[in-house]
Amino acid sequence: MSFAAPPAPMPPTSLADVDAAIDALHEKRDAWRAVSLEERAALLDRCVAATAEVAEKWAAIGASIKGIAPSEVLAGEEWVAGVMPTIRNARLLARALRSGGRPRPVATRTGPDGRTIARVFPSTLMERLMFAGIHADVWIEKGKPASQGAIYREPSSGPQDGRVCLVLGGGNVSSIPAMDALYKLFVENEVVLLKMNPVNEALGPVLSAALAPLVDGGWLAIVYGGAEVGAHAAAHPKVGSLHVTGSDRTYDAIVWGGTSVDERAARKAKHERANDKPFSAELGCVTPVIVVPGPWSHTDIRYQARHVAAMVTQNASFNCNAGKVVVVAKQWLQKDAFLEALHEELAKTPPRKAYYPGAKERYAAFLEHYPRARVVGKTPADASEDVVPWTVIPDVKVGTDDETYALRNEAFCGIVAEVELGAADAAGASVPRFLEAAVKLANESCWGTLSCCLLVHPAIEEAHTAELANAIDALRYGAVGVNVWPGVVYGLVSPTWGAYPGHVAEDIQSGTGVVHNTWLFDHPEKSVVSAPFRIRPTPAWFSDHKNLLELGRRLVDFEAAPSWGRFAKVALAAFKG
Repeated sequence: MSFAAPPAPMPPTSLADVDAAIDALHEKRDAWRAVSLEERAALLDRCVAATAEVAEKWAAIGASIKGIAPSEVLAGEEWVAGVMPTIRNARLLARALRSGGRPRPVATRTGPDGRTIARVFPSTLMERLMFAGIHADVWIEKGKPASQGAIYREPSSGPQDGRVCLVLGGGNVSSIPAMDALYKLFVENEVVLLKMNPVNEALGPVLSAALAPLVDGGWLAIVYGGAEVGAHAAAHPKVGSLHVTGSDRTYDAIVWGGTSVDERAARKAKHERANDKPFSAELGCVTPVIVVPGPWSHTDIRYQARHVAAMVTQNASFNCNAGKVVVVAKQWLQKDAFLEALHEELAKTPPRKAYYPGAKERYAAFLEHYPRARVVGKTPADASEDVVPWTVIPDVKVGTDDETYALRNEAFCGIVAEVELGAADAAGASVPRFLEAAVKLANESCWGTLSCCLLVHPAIEEAHTAELANAIDALRYGAVGVNVWPGVVYGLVSPTWGAYPGHVAEDIQSGTGVVHNTWLFDHPEKSVVSAPFRIRPTPAWFSDHKNLLELGRRLVDFEAAPSWGRFAKVALAAFKG
């Protein structure tokens, strides 16, 4: 087995050129604030068209970074997770701006605690038909208004001077740097210096072409390099704010300085920040998949095993929202059948190139903590150095530090832990007891608050409506997927994406702030996406999708210019999956 060769790396931008780029952006920062809503919407329209023009090149380079030939079915991942969300993000932001920065939600309701819950998806007939049964709601923070578009509604409410924001782009999903930059520009009113991550820096010139209207206007500049370039730009006096999608270690290094973990810990204890600029961040998560016990048929078990396996294996498991802890009820009568089916689906999933740095080392650390870990995936003899095999850690016990390593450390490679919780009743497993225990585990034992998932059979959903509603309300996560992988919260773009509010710099975990949020809510708490228990046709994120490349191309065409003709082409491609 061989993987496609990666593209050549980009030469790092000299520090002098980084300074020049910052100086130029700084000169334009106030002019950007004066650009009208209609002019901004027109810029976004042009970005949509420019991105569509470079889509083929974007997807080809993005796939090769991950060891995938552009003609492989699996290359559809780059179309679906890279190009498509970026185009959709720009298009929906343009729509929001043409609504005065306050697009009317599809519907709103008041939660039991008085908060506003806004339906943001589906918002058109085409979306309702394309994603039948899938809904997305943004939950507003309790006690806060459901206000939108603060920078457009009250221009004087934010910083009175324009700011240059340094965006440290994520290296694992190619839409991240582009969409983070769009958010800072169009929702937070800041011009952007985007530093590409070395992992996907080869896409920088493509992003520059895709976002050329912003680059040519002087509102966006893209630079390259490693930690030295990032640290230099973060400390630059003309950079007014920071944003990163990546590791909490990167965040800590910038905020607290120092050269060691111990030195940073000492600085945290004294609240001595090395960099006190406003800093938003999305920093990953140990994502729990809560499997609520219920009367699953054999077909249900096979489908959800495929579903969870896809949550683990999509993008070679280099997703901050990858399924990392499968939580089941010890007394669930179908527990063993489900877990065995999950192992079988992982075993059937072809090995992926471990393209993200440090994967082998993280995998070795997990094996050291869990000698009983079970390798279920294949490791080709001719590519053993490039592969981390799909691996499960059975029956992780909650309580001891050594056993809970998998709950407190993000693996960011193809390994998933399994936790069995006691929830006995006379019929086997008690749904209310399990939900209570599972929510407590997710909130108190799993590191991070970015994303989580619940899988709930419709009979259980109907019989335990109140308990399920309470569980969703109690989950302290920024993205909650009900019968759907939380990655869909990211990909829809309409909901918010980011950690649950409340993290402080001394314990940043999944980060602070949100992105995407194309309805421009000022005070979001979390987004909840719900779906039917079994989604048809095969979802685009399933690893065994047979027509992903064509589907990805059709989705990009549709999002660039929605029409019923393009809708039909998406539907035809989807049904071939």
